[in-house]
Formats: sequence, structure tokens, C-alpha cells
Amino acid sequence: MAKCHRNNVDPLILHRIPSASSSSTSLNSFSRSTFRRLILDAISCGGSSRHQRELQQDEDKTTIGGDDLATKSEKLCDLLNLTKMETKKEETLEILKRVAKDLQAEETEREKKVMAASEVRLLAKDDAEARVTLAMLGAIPPLVSMIDDSQNEDDLIASLYALLNLAIGNDANKEAIVRGGAVHKMLKLIESSKPPPNQAISEAIVANFLGLSALDSNKPIIGSSGAIIFLARALKTSSSQAREDALRALYNLSIHHQNVSFILETDLVPFLLNALGDMEVSERILSVLTNVVSVSEGRKAVGEAVEAFPILVDVLNWNDSEKCQEKAVYILMLMAHKGYGGRRAMIEAGIESSLLELTLVGSPLVQRRASRILESLRAVDKGKQVSAPIYGITCSSSSSSLSRERNREIRMSDERRAVQQLVQQSLQSNMKRIVKRANFPQDFVTTSQHFTKSLTF
Repeated sequence: MAKCHRNNVDPLILHRIPSASSSSTSLNSFSRSTFRRLILDAISCGGSSRHQRELQQDEDKTTIGGDDLATKSEKLCDLLNLTKMETKKEETLEILKRVAKDLQAEETEREKKVMAASEVRLLAKDDAEARVTLAMLGAIPPLVSMIDDSQNEDDLIASLYALLNLAIGNDANKEAIVRGGAVHKMLKLIESSKPPPNQAISEAIVANFLGLSALDSNKPIIGSSGAIIFLARALKTSSSQAREDALRALYNLSIHHQNVSFILETDLVPFLLNALGDMEVSERILSVLTNVVSVSEGRKAVGEAVEAFPILVDVLNWNDSEKCQEKAVYILMLMAHKGYGGRRAMIEAGIESSLLELTLVGSPLVQRRASRILESLRAVDKGKQVSAPIYGITCSSSSSSLSRERNREIRMSDERRAVQQLVQQSLQSNMKRIVKRANFPQDFVTTSQHFTKSLTF
């Protein structure tokens, strides 16, 4: 009860106790139980309020202390994690130093070098920092030396894939590998091996050429080394993965225009044209051809290839491959713009109907390129149809508005006739192909020609 007296209970005005002169009814209405209840309520209200305030203060202190403790715990965890990371980095650095030292071991310790090359392959595969560190520690020169010093296939594969992984996403390492003579050593290995290297070694060399050729400064070195001949051969004879890598490497090398002449020394252009049709590789094949036709020698080689224009025109009808359409129409646009003979071959291949369709339903890029080809083709026929007197009339009466109007009408008429002729030639060419495939009699060919002519006049 003493504790209860210390509670700061605000004074309460209780019901006034009736005097002795009050009636018995009033006295009975304020019984002892009622009085006791009022006193208890007053004490309990004041006490619970104080008690609640004290509990709230204790909770606040606990909460603040808990927050401080949680913050300290987080900082401690961060410090521990940082310490672990630093320790791990130190351990990794020691491993990289040991591996680099083992790579530079004496020739008598061949097994140690091969084991170190295998470790480099694993360490550099997914760790960009390890690639930089290993290069700084001098791991590249001994790995390059192992290409022609290795005594068995396992040693070669270990060194080749170690170099491949060191070059991933690291231009400085790509340059250092080529500067160290890896390109010539790999080609020497291929040419001097009797029998030729097995498939695993060839695939490793193709993969290295793919990675190294991605760097612009390496393109002329690799292209002039004779690697294109090896890549062209690998494109025809290797496994599917090696073929894909070889094609991608050839694309990288074809970006450098001086390498196109080395590509043309092989029979790669006809092979690529005939390989069109496999949707998985056609887009990359067309990418290589776009670089080939960017130089005059390349356009000549494509134009002389058998069935080149029918094959490329057929690609224009691949509505489910917009990228292939864009590249094929780009090749044809360059061929039409640069060579008169190519335009005639395109018309004979029935390009007009495909181009007219693409100007309506092709992508915006395809539409623009198709329109430019049509203009080039129209210029061929327009040069034959426009006579000299027309230009004479135009020049002599240039001051007359009537003559200008007449000249405008003549030009519009010439354009309509040119477009009309293109459409007619396209229909006739398509009809000939249909008749030929269906093996109809020769009389039907003449009838079909009259029918197509009636459609355009």
C-alpha cells in the first residue's frame, strides 16, 4: 500500500457523503461497497497510467538498445565478410603466383607445366580479374611456347584452351597472344602434323582464331597469315560447333577489306551461296557476303558465281526472316548499283516481283533498299526507251511552260512504261519457272506469255 500512496493520482471529487440529517433513502443509496469501488477505481486508474508510462519507457529503451545492437551486429558482419574477402583474395593471388611460376618451370618439369596450364584454363574461365593478374604475372609467353613444344595432344589442348580463356573479353591479352606468335605457331602445327591434328585440337585452334579475330588490330595479321584457308576448310569438314566458330571468325576477318582478297583465293563464295537455306547459319553467311561485295573484286566474284542471283532473289521471299531479307537486298542493291551486267542477271532471275512485294510489305529498311534497286533496274530500260529528240525538244523549248508541261507528261509516261515493263517481265519470268517445274507442253508456254501480257496492257 505504501507504493500505492506514492502514485501521483490526481484528486478526485467523490460523491459527497450525506449528513446524519439526510433521509435514510439517500444514505442507503451510497453504500460501503459503492464507496470502496470508487476508491479502488481511482487508485487503479492512476496506478495503471503510471505503470503504462514506465512500461513504455522501458520498451523504448529496449528498442533503442536493440537497434544499436542490430547496427553493431551488421557492422561486425561487414567487417567479418570484408576480412574473409581479403583473405580469399590473398589466397587466390598466391595460387595465381604459384601457377605462373610453374608455367615458367624448366622443360624437364613438363608435368608441372601441363598441370599449371590446366589450372589457368579453369581459373581464367569465369574470372576477369584472374585473366588480368595471370597476364601481368607472365603466363602468356610460356603458354604460347607450349603450342609447338608439347609432346602429346593433352598438353596441346591444355595450352590452347588456357590461351582461349585468357583472351575472353580482354583485348590486351588478345593482342599479347598474337604478338607472342600464337597465330603462326597454330598454323605451323596444322601444316606440319602428319597425320593432321585430331578434331579436338582443330576445334581448339578454330575457337582461338574466333576469339583473337574479334580485335581489330589482329584482323590483318590473322588474315595475311593463311588462317583463312584453314578456316574455310574447317567450315566444310569440322563438327557443327567448329563450323559455327569458323564462320564467325571469317565474318570477323571479312570486316577488314584487305582480307576479302584472301577469302576470294578460296572457293568460299560459291560454297557460301550454295549453303544458303539453312536458317540457322544463313544470316551469318549473308553477313560475310555483305562484307565481300563491299569491294569490287568481291562483287565480281559474286556475280560470276553460278546461280548467285536466283539464290539471292529466293532469299527475298523468306518472309519469316527479316534479317536475312535485309542483308540479301543490301547485297543485291550494291550489285545493281555498281554493275550493269548484274542488273540484267537480276531481271532474268525474276527479281522485280519480289522487289515490288517488298516495297509494300517489307520492313522500312527493306522497302527503301528495294526501291533503290527498282530505280537502278528502271534506269537500264529507260536508257533504251528515251530517244534523243525528246531531250532536244526539252532543251529548245525550256522557256515555254507548254513545253515543260509536255516534257513532264513524257517523263511520267516513260516511268509508267518502265514500271509496266518490269511487272510484265517479272510475270513472264515467274510463269516460265512455274511451267518448267510443272512440265507443261511447249504450247502452254506461248499461251501463258500472251496471258501475262494481257495482265499488264
